[in-house]
Amino acid sequence: MAHRLRPVELDFVTSAPVRLAFTADMAAPPSAVFRSLAVELGSMPAWFTAVTSATPTGDGAGRAVRLRGGVAFQETVLVRDPDTRYAYRIDETNAPGVRAMLEEWVLSPVGTGTRVRWTMAVDGAGPCLLAMRLARPGVGKSFRDAMRRLDRRLTPARLPSPGTGR
Repeated sequence: MAHRLRPVELDFVTSAPVRLAFTADMAAPPSAVFRSLAVELGSMPAWFTAVTSATPTGDGAGRAVRLRGGVAFQETVLVRDPDTRYAYRIDETNAPGVRAMLEEWVLSPVGTGTRVRWTMAVDGAGPCLLAMRLARPGVGKSFRDAMRRLDRRLTPARLPSPGTGR
């Protein structure tokens, strides 16, 4: 059964009782990464395999996301700064024990590529917070795997140099 969460604002990303933050460097440029995160939501299950569906709602002001295992979210987009930042608050979920949740994606140029920092900020009942802390390694692995898959989708295969035979 879905339940409404406490509405939070952007400062929650630094004040939440549990914050899971992960970083990955990608060869793809920030514009391509941002487009995959914030515009082409339907592609998300192809590269973030924990996600089974992601669709825009309210003319892009929100998102409806489903995860493997049946967890569902209704979200409100709080920030959509092209090529630099994308953040959304979870307004409703069927995940037990969650009271408030916000996710933020920060993109920074690194050479011709992108450094991606994803932060999941959560408040909830004691067992929920403990579960989130214990899930940190698995969530981190899921994020790193997703960023590798996304980078492969966005970065054309490098052809061998002429005359190298490789």
